[in-house]
Amino acid sequence: MSTALQEARAAVVGGDEIASVLAGASPDAISIAAVASVGQGILQQLEGAGPVLQPLLDDPLITDVLVNGTEGIWIDRGRGLERINHDSTALADPGEVRKLAVRLAATCGQRLDDASPIVDGTFPSGVRLHAVLPPLAAEGTLISLRTQRAIALTVDDLVRYGTVNDPLACIVTSMISAKANVMISGSTGSGKTTLLAALLGLVPTNERIVIIEESAELRPTHPHCVHLQVRHANVQGTGEVSMSDLVRAAMRMRPDRLILGECRGAEVRDVLAALNTGHEGGWATIHANTAQDVPARLVALGALAGMTEETVAAQAAAALDAVIHINRTTKGRRIDHISVLSRQGRNLVSTKAVSMAVDGLEKGPAWEQLVGRLGLDA
Repeated sequence: MSTALQEARAAVVGGDEIASVLAGASPDAISIAAVASVGQGILQQLEGAGPVLQPLLDDPLITDVLVNGTEGIWIDRGRGLERINHDSTALADPGEVRKLAVRLAATCGQRLDDASPIVDGTFPSGVRLHAVLPPLAAEGTLISLRTQRAIALTVDDLVRYGTVNDPLACIVTSMISAKANVMISGSTGSGKTTLLAALLGLVPTNERIVIIEESAELRPTHPHCVHLQVRHANVQGTGEVSMSDLVRAAMRMRPDRLILGECRGAEVRDVLAALNTGHEGGWATIHANTAQDVPARLVALGALAGMTEETVAAQAAAALDAVIHINRTTKGRRIDHISVLSRQGRNLVSTKAVSMAVDGLEKGPAWEQLVGRLGLDA
């Protein structure tokens, strides 16, 4: 039996704890509730993330669960990372943490061992896994879990949570009806995917949405939405299907809305080309500190595809109608501003059009350009 298979089979954390519940109880004390509790624990071990992590993943307010070896567990409820206390001793042993990571990787259909010490995977439920084994991880086995909301939030929900105010929500939702091509920028965990899923829920039901992602995270409330996922190369280095391949495939699937979950590589060439050839209403997310930094990010990504800075500027300015930037603050996630891309000579620039203010909107230099593209009254 291979070492990897042995590790996977041995990776049920807390099995002794479950057995002790039954072994230590008298027959009269074993109630239906106790048996149900044990059964739930077994399911959490075999199908979930264990009795410590699974309840955290089930919490609708938690977006990230991070295990730093035996040094502690951290979560993100939208206000930044916070450490949690737990009574279980299962994650106090470095060997048990490693077993948990191996089992989680196997659940995602991935291999995690000394020969393959880094893994990315997705659970059937949509939860994303990233794990690193020592000695690459100095603190011990590191596990990062990104949850997926069972029910997508609506724009009204985002208004209620303070992500966007009513005046700015009207502008953002008009981008859907105007079939604008838009990018959502922000840092990791800022709420880009949540915002995009809420907006896609406003797409008319007679339109087809084709979503391209590295792993399926976007689950908008829409009756005609299909997903394409990349396939990484196998251990022989063959069989890869890239984002660029999927963008080209999606263009032949009669999409009304072409959606790129995250623009992070050479696929930017194919996306900009698609949005410049009649595909309206396209959306994508991109990592950037501000909307003003998006041009630099696009130029860097375009270079990976062999595009010159001038070509990227020409394609992006023609293809994209707006950039929405969302921040993660101490008060929660919120849309900070919306910008418009344009060309200045050979360069691509991003000019602020409107910001969210306490008492409404704060208009920027590109305000009239934005409302002109969306067909709104200035």
